[in-house]
Amino acid sequence: MSFTKESVNKTPIVDTVFVIVDKAKKAKEEVGAENVVDATIGSLYSEDGKLVALDTVFESLKKQDNQVLAKYATSFTGNPDFQKAVYDWVLDGNSKLYHEVIATPGGTGAVGMVVNECLEEGQTIILPEIAWGSYALMAQMHNLKVENYSLFEGDHFNLTSFKETCKKVMEVQDKLVMIINDPCHNPTGYSLTKEEWKEVVDFLNECSKTHKVVLLNDIAYIDFAYGQAKAKEYYSVFDGISDNIAVIVAFSLSKSMTSYGLRCGAAIIMAQQEEIVQEIKIVFEKEARATWSNINNGAMAMFVDVLENHLDEYNKERNYYVNLLKERSDIFVKEANEVGLKHYPYKEGFFVTLSMDNETRDKYHEALMANHIYTVKVNKGIRVAVCSLSLDKTKGLTKKMKDILDSLNK
Repeated sequence: MSFTKESVNKTPIVDTVFVIVDKAKKAKEEVGAENVVDATIGSLYSEDGKLVALDTVFESLKKQDNQVLAKYATSFTGNPDFQKAVYDWVLDGNSKLYHEVIATPGGTGAVGMVVNECLEEGQTIILPEIAWGSYALMAQMHNLKVENYSLFEGDHFNLTSFKETCKKVMEVQDKLVMIINDPCHNPTGYSLTKEEWKEVVDFLNECSKTHKVVLLNDIAYIDFAYGQAKAKEYYSVFDGISDNIAVIVAFSLSKSMTSYGLRCGAAIIMAQQEEIVQEIKIVFEKEARATWSNINNGAMAMFVDVLENHLDEYNKERNYYVNLLKERSDIFVKEANEVGLKHYPYKEGFFVTLSMDNETRDKYHEALMANHIYTVKVNKGIRVAVCSLSLDKTKGLTKKMKDILDSLNK
């Protein structure tokens, strides 16, 4: 007999990212930071190697009254002004669907509510085969099965695999729940085109003739998309969903406000029918109350203050780092292509992922570390966090990495 529920997986969790982060830290102490390439950290770092914490954001936070920082939020679903600010900021006028917003502890909380409450135990959730590892962990903890779709067909989204995976799941259950992490996919940096999104929605409309459909769009990195406001225009495609589809957008202040530790985000529930939105909202409200009870009031107040009173300064400061990120990724991708270092199609975002089978990945990862280049293993690849690399560390890196890869084949 177990002290926890019998159905839960009791295999110890090993956070491989932090293990490698620690190895990189020790290497810097031993051989000097200038001799180490640390491409492990999934947060935005400045050129001088410091975590980016936007001044506009944290000056606003520090100016909040102590009572504002200390008190509970107005509601366990979030403060009304925060809910409105989130919807206006995220959708940017691109949708007219019925909607509700529930504050969550980061984008993770929004993803978790969908995984926890939209499927019964033993049912199947649909995930990309290359993805943030916590999706699968959440599914495991709630006794869900997982079906993976192949993310790419050549240099574009693999709509064929997505369709085949959905059809396979439709044969065994009456509901489809899937996650699409877009734009700035973690860990490949791919973003679907508006046309690709239309193809996805058209297909889901067909599925919805016989099955209920819940589409979770994880947009954690959207505010670092290189197209900025243009990157949000695909939301208009969601207005074409059928009456039997719900879309839930998972938004995170962690990246948008560089406030990783404040743990604040939101789930935006959208549908053609108001009753569908309200049904999901009721369940999500109860999940929120039962799980975390309240969201960081100071973080919500800061978000509203920044957007209402300091928007120009915030955009200017954030866009400096958007441009810096683009400069770093342009160098990495250009030089990778020049030396023949194969990677998944990258468009924008914090990460570029090298493409290879898992056996090669494991050997290569060890070889990179032996040369003081620290990266993160993902399914079918090696994740390189260009978000944390300086321009100097980025230049010439792919040549070193290609040479190490070639040495494995000799």
